Amino acid sequence: MARMLMIAPAPVIETEGRVWLDVKFVEGMRVQQAHWPSRITCLLRRGAAAIPFGRDYDADDLPFDLMLLEPDEPVAARHLSGHDLIYAGADDFRCLGLTDLLTPGQKVVYVIEYTDETRRQILNLDRNRGPVSRLKGRVWLMQQERRRRRAFRAAQGLQSNGYPAHDLYGPMCRDSLLYLDGRMTPDLFATEAEMRARETLRAAGGPLRLVYSGRLETMKGAQDLLPVARRLIERGVDFTLDIFGTGSLEAEIAASIRSLPVPERVRLRGVVDFEAELVPFTRQNADIFLGCHRQSDPSCTYVEAMGCGVAVASYDNRMWQRLNGEAQAGWGAPLGNVLALADRIADVAHDPGAITRCSRNAWTFSQAHGFLPEFRRRMGHLARIAGVSLQPVA
Repeated sequence: MARMLMIAPAPVIETEGRVWLDVKFVEGMRVQQAHWPSRITCLLRRGAAAIPFGRDYDADDLPFDLMLLEPDEPVAARHLSGHDLIYAGADDFRCLGLTDLLTPGQKVVYVIEYTDETRRQILNLDRNRGPVSRLKGRVWLMQQERRRRRAFRAAQGLQSNGYPAHDLYGPMCRDSLLYLDGRMTPDLFATEAEMRARETLRAAGGPLRLVYSGRLETMKGAQDLLPVARRLIERGVDFTLDIFGTGSLEAEIAASIRSLPVPERVRLRGVVDFEAELVPFTRQNADIFLGCHRQSDPSCTYVEAMGCGVAVASYDNRMWQRLNGEAQAGWGAPLGNVLALADRIADVAHDPGAITRCSRNAWTFSQAHGFLPEFRRRMGHLARIAGVSLQPVA
C-alpha cells in the first residue's frame, strides 16, 4: 500500500475540530491524494497567526489525514510509525534527523529548494541583524548544512526545486530528481491571441510595460525596483511598472514612488489573487517581468511569469542564469548592479523583435514545465521509490 507521511511547511490554525488552511495547499493535496494508492497523512505545525488566502475546513472532510504538532515539537519515531514513505522538506532543519528514526522498510524522500549559498545570502541581506548576529547565524547555518548533507546521503530519494539545489545536492543522493515548481495549469497560460496582441502593441511603440510580483523584501531585491525605475526615467525610456505584493519594504517603496519625477509611471497594487487577477493582468498588460532577486532561490515567479508570455529581465543569480540558458527567455545583469539591469532594459525597449523572441521562448518553455507535467514527474519518482503504481486519474 505504501502509506505516505508528508511533512509540509503549510500553515494551519486549529479551532474546535475545524482547521483554517491555505486553499491552494488543500487543492494541491487533493490532486496528490487522487494519484496516490493509499490515504496520505500530512504533518503540519500549529502556530500560524494568519493565513491570507485560507479557508475554514472540517478536518473530517479533508481529502487527506492531518497530524498536528506544536511549533517547536520535534518529530519523533512515533510520528513516523505506520508509514512506509516519509516525504519531507529539507529546508526545515527540524526534519534533518529523520533518517535516524526509521525502522526497517521505511524510506525517506527529501525536497530541497535553498542552497547553503542562498541561505547565507539571505542572512547577509537581513537589515535587522548586526555583525555579531550575522556571525552567529553563519555558524548555525554551517552546523545545519552538515546535518543536511548527511541526511541526503542517507535518504532514498531527493527532489530539488531549481537548478542551483539540484547541481549542489543532487549528486549526494542515490536517486535525485530536478523539477521547476510553479502554479501554471493549462487554463492559466497565455493564449495565442494574447501573444499576438502583445506583439502588435510592441511593434506599434508605446510604453514598455514592466511588472513585478512577489514579496516586498530585501531577499527578493524589492529595494532595487524603484532605483531601476529612476534610471529608466533618466534614460528617457517610456515605460510603466506595476508592482504586486506586500512586505516590510512596502512603505519605503510607496515613498520612493512619490519622489519620482513622474510618479504615475509606477503603480503599487498590493496583494491580489493569483489566478483571478495577477495572471490575467500579466497576460494582457505586461511585456517584461522585472526580477531583482539578489540570491539564487528557485522562485516559481520566473516560470509563472514566463507562462503568461512575458520575457524576463533579472539579475544573473544562479537560478536565472541557468534558467535563461535553457529557455533563452530574457536578459541578465551582474548581481546587484541596478544601473546595468536598468540599462539592459533600456536597450531592449527599442528592439520589439528581441522582446517577441524572448517572450515566445518563455511561453514555450513554461508550458513544458507547467504544474501538471512537473507534478506527474514528482509523483512518478515517489511511486518508483516506494515500489507502487500511481492511481489512474482522468
